[in-house]
Amino acid sequence: MTETLKGIAASDGVAVAPAYLLVEPDLSFEKKSVADAEAEVARFDKAVAESQAELENIRKVAAESLGEEEAQVFDAHLMFLSDPEFTGQISAKIKSDAVNSEAALDEVAQNFITIFQSMTDNAYMQERAADVRDVSKRIMAHLLGKELPNLASIDHEVVLVAEDLTPSDTAQLNKKYVKGFVTDLGGRTAHSAIMARSLEIPAVVGTEKITTSVENGQMLIADGLDGVAIVEPSDEQVADYRKKGEDFAKQKAEWRKLKDEPSVTADGKHFTIAANIGTPDDLAGVLENGAEAVGLFRTEFLYMNSSDFPTEEDQFEAYKKVLEGMNGKQVIIRTMDIGGDKHLSYWDLPEEMNPFLGIRAVRLSLKNKEIFRTQLRALLRASAYGKLGIMFPMIGTLDELHQAKAVLAEEKDKLVKEGVKVGDDLQVGMMIEVPAAAVL
Repeated sequence: MTETLKGIAASDGVAVAPAYLLVEPDLSFEKKSVADAEAEVARFDKAVAESQAELENIRKVAAESLGEEEAQVFDAHLMFLSDPEFTGQISAKIKSDAVNSEAALDEVAQNFITIFQSMTDNAYMQERAADVRDVSKRIMAHLLGKELPNLASIDHEVVLVAEDLTPSDTAQLNKKYVKGFVTDLGGRTAHSAIMARSLEIPAVVGTEKITTSVENGQMLIADGLDGVAIVEPSDEQVADYRKKGEDFAKQKAEWRKLKDEPSVTADGKHFTIAANIGTPDDLAGVLENGAEAVGLFRTEFLYMNSSDFPTEEDQFEAYKKVLEGMNGKQVIIRTMDIGGDKHLSYWDLPEEMNPFLGIRAVRLSLKNKEIFRTQLRALLRASAYGKLGIMFPMIGTLDELHQAKAVLAEEKDKLVKEGVKVGDDLQVGMMIEVPAAAVL
């Protein structure tokens, strides 16, 4: 019988294919007392190490299939695995309560999930509950000797159906076969939705009951344009939605013809449509889609993709490549935004109660001026090869902006005295992202 479910349109497009239910293994367990707590902690540590190796491999696959920026989500998962606040609490509970790893993991994970879900005024932090679920599920599977689903084994066209798709799941999707997905949970800001948009496959999330409404192999329509899923559609509906999908594909092709046209509204106002990038490798997509500028080059990925601090020369070459590639169009490069959920294996930063608004980004740069000066020198040298804008992130006070600009001015003076050419139309700005800055 045909059933129509309303959800949230998370990624544009229309998919019509048999449903493929993502069936999780039974991860139920019994709470047990253990006689040797140290041996049990060692068993837990082994499961964490196995999960870490697995995640690192998934991250590598994601970087190759989706791109480096999308793969960054797994750094947050790996961070949970190495976070003493998370794994340390579990080990401590095993010792203090003399319970098995499964019970300790479940209790601590549920506490973290509850905390994140309670942050109702912060959608980003609420989404971190999904990260904790993903990480804890992976550890639990290793503890129980169970295998999580392998999406890479799908070899025919399907619409994927799940309660929720974790970043680990979406990283393994092969768009040749997975034509779209529908979930019970999720929102437009969830990592799975973002990755669906990167893969350009339709997604409908938040239907609440798709997993109980469809069976494996039943025909399913995922309308990512209007946020609708239709179980066992009629032949007429299948024909209509196939046409809707084809029409959308044609519309995208028509839009693509306009990619190099000026972005002007009907009443004559011009808007700059800019692209956000994480590495110089993203430049091909920027040019292919006719972006009029790079609105944000996130330089922290140069640091995160390196085993040590990138040298001035490494950074200069990266910035120069993007500036030259944009052929006179503006490129706004943000100084490193390290801290919060972005950590470096080679930089031991202190733990903070609120890392997202603590010593990170420009505050970290101002406390480590030699690292900051290296980046600024590379940026200033690159400014001679295009239209550069330097942007400081996480500025909270006017004093911080003055300090950052002063360091920039000092390095510019040094380079000029050394006879190094610096761009004469350099712009300097800041991100308004800290609440205090917005109020000021």
